[in-house]
Amino acid sequence: MTSQPRRLVLAGLIAATLPLAAAPLTASAQTYPARPVTFVVPFAAGSATDQIARAIGQGMTEASGQTVVIENKPGASAIIGAQSAARAQADGYTVLITTNTTHAANEHLYKSLPYDPVKDFAPVTALGKGGQIMVVNPNLPVKSVQELLALAKKEPSKLSFGSGSSSSRIAGELLQQMTGAKILHVPYKSNPLAVTDLLGGQISMMITDTATGLPQVKSGKLRALGVTSLKRSPLAPDVPTIAEAGVPGYEMGYWFAAYVPAGTPSAVVTRLNELLIKASTSTAAKTFYESTGTEPYTSTPGELASFQKAESQKWGKIIKAAGIEPE
Repeated sequence: MTSQPRRLVLAGLIAATLPLAAAPLTASAQTYPARPVTFVVPFAAGSATDQIARAIGQGMTEASGQTVVIENKPGASAIIGAQSAARAQADGYTVLITTNTTHAANEHLYKSLPYDPVKDFAPVTALGKGGQIMVVNPNLPVKSVQELLALAKKEPSKLSFGSGSSSSRIAGELLQQMTGAKILHVPYKSNPLAVTDLLGGQISMMITDTATGLPQVKSGKLRALGVTSLKRSPLAPDVPTIAEAGVPGYEMGYWFAAYVPAGTPSAVVTRLNELLIKASTSTAAKTFYESTGTEPYTSTPGELASFQKAESQKWGKIIKAAGIEPE
């Protein structure tokens, strides 16, 4: 057989095997999910991210018929959970439900991350946006943002604020940057852990997600001084914005989103995007949004990638302006 016929035969064999090679991928996309899906949450149980993951997970179970398992992996400013998800098999069965902490702020807060927020993940969809609330222990002798700032300026670094996420931390850092107040930062693995110490009087105040802080305010265990959004929260209309309470221009929010490991088949990403968006309209998800003041916000994978890039630039500027040196 001459070389030309050999090449033709070889080309024919390759062409014949291509549909077979693509078949498993197509089948996996068509049948996805064929088994339980794990949502990795890089924050502790009870955090806002945990709450939305469970709500969306319930909605996805209803939409797909498959169980969604929540796996909390808090610690190191959500780095532990993000790293774990990045190293998972890229098959769509491990989904990172996360926030701007892992995908916009950490790259500016740490000199070296064990994961790349862009290269190691494939964006799926945004899941929501929210504001935060400034809370203090009722025993602290302040009843307004201005009184808190006055006390902080009178006794620099005597007051302390806790944070268990980058949104919480940068909110506190931005407050100091805009007012000149000096408040000692105390880091935690997750916001609920910081709230526990705030309730016990170990720290003076914190700015936390509404989902975590507002229930404590409504129960009378904590006192709310302000919200970080530019508009008052419909869930706490009597609490002023920090901007109107004496820090003009102050604003700091957070967002939720879903990612899968880089290399996940695009057809699976598309199917997961459809399921998550449908899950965001479920009864459980609506209850979460309404009870926490979180704004429903979904997107295409491309839109999330663009949004993440813009957010990273914004957070980088805030962190640099606050004088925070990467650890």
